[in-house]
Amino acid sequence: MMMPTLSRYMTPKPLTISPQAPLADAHRIMRQHAIRHLPVVDAERIVGLVSIHDLHLLETFPGVDLLDTTVEDAMSTEVYTASPNEEVASVVEHMADHKLGCVVITSGAGVQGIFTSVDAMYVLAGVLRRETA
Repeated sequence: MMMPTLSRYMTPKPLTISPQAPLADAHRIMRQHAIRHLPVVDAERIVGLVSIHDLHLLETFPGVDLLDTTVEDAMSTEVYTASPNEEVASVVEHMADHKLGCVVITSGAGVQGIFTSVDAMYVLAGVLRRETA
């Protein structure tokens, strides 16, 4: 049996945001689309990742204005990326080992998708259903 790849389970063409966008835009996009992670892209290249947790943390600091503060100020620059052809098992193991909430799927054409810990839970549920059927 072949190990499934990320391309099978990733969310294709995820929403992205510019590093120069105000945090208010990131917050609005996440709320509107019920997502927790936004890849930060500059000229089609992944430069960071902003999560809802990053936004909530920054909002606790006094004087932070969501309209004046940019995504660049809140994003993480260390982003775990993988190719769409990587095996789900090795990616999920890496995510667990490093306590990561997502992996951004990239190729020569830029950001292709996103695979989150929620996606991993769906994969696990499918495996458990097949094992117990």
